[in-house]
Amino acid sequence: MQLVEWYFEYEIHKNRPGLLGDIASLIGMLGINILTINGVATMKRGMLLGCDNDDQITRFESILNTMDNITIIKLRKPTLRDRLAVRHGTYIQRDEDDKKTFRFVRNDLGMLVDFMAELFKMPGHKLIGIRGMPRVGKTESIVAASVCANKRWLFVSSTLIKQTLRSQLIEDEYNSENVFIIDGILSHRRANEQHWQLVREIMAMPSVKVVEHPDVFVQQTEYSLEDFDYIIELRNDENEEIKYELVDQNKDGHNSFSMFDF
Repeated sequence: MQLVEWYFEYEIHKNRPGLLGDIASLIGMLGINILTINGVATMKRGMLLGCDNDDQITRFESILNTMDNITIIKLRKPTLRDRLAVRHGTYIQRDEDDKKTFRFVRNDLGMLVDFMAELFKMPGHKLIGIRGMPRVGKTESIVAASVCANKRWLFVSSTLIKQTLRSQLIEDEYNSENVFIIDGILSHRRANEQHWQLVREIMAMPSVKVVEHPDVFVQQTEYSLEDFDYIIELRNDENEEIKYELVDQNKDGHNSFSMFDF
């Protein structure tokens, strides 16, 4: 029988010696397996549990509610954030008002790569936007996540090594298993109609698309931020402001971005 996975997180009120051992013993007596365990905050612990049926979890919860030293924070089927919290020992920061926006700092690059890799593994269409200042690690994280997810990545527009602006794909690149990477600023500033036609074709494919600088990308296209399934913000530190400083229009009538010049 396949184990049913549950995520259990609790807060410790008094961290007495042997508390974790008592909880682990209780879990063992109920026939529940501990698959992964880690601290997710100073006085919080998270566990990924495996059991044969939900009745085991019901009995476990009723006993925990009689313990004075801890409070149950979460006891549920695990989400992607739960799994990563146990793996990395901290929670991904999520915007309280916009639930599809997730925030990372440069020190969290390992967790960011894991998060995107899990998104890339999900079948079907995914439109992901990633915001961040220059040289913070956006493109490198996308590529690393593609490798972790065993996906081929394709630059539709990019400045990682040299300026790349594709106007067509070869036959084997039209593959829904690929990860397509678009630099919203480069496409906005320098692309022609052939490039935008290719972007529209890719957008219609049931595949993963990652757009760097989505706020600029939507200025040039019929798409809006509402079309994005996930928005990721990557900063050098928590206090950094992500901003696009516009200067005068160039001779072609396009805005140029002084903070993001190529």
